[in-house]
Amino acid sequence: MSKKRDRLEIINSILMIIHDNKNSIKPTPLLRFSNISSQSFTDYYSEMLKKGFIREEFDKKDRKYISLTDKGFKYLEKYKYILEFIDEFEL
Repeated sequence: MSKKRDRLEIINSILMIIHDNKNSIKPTPLLRFSNISSQSFTDYYSEMLKKGFIREEFDKKDRKYISLTDKGFKYLEKYKYILEFIDEFEL
């Protein structure tokens, strides 16, 4: 049985999807790739916007794209460090 992802893992996953798509992705593909319900996605998305992990940008045709902020990149860096710590000490 697989364990459910916790809040930090989901946030990391969403940020990684953005990062892996050259730091620019439309909301619908991000929702699809995040593998969570649309309601949960909306909650996480709002939280990450509010906390400054992501930002919305619009192109000339007024299409919305999501990208990481410096704070979002820092989250990914620190999350990786935490995972390495857990792995190193076999926690």
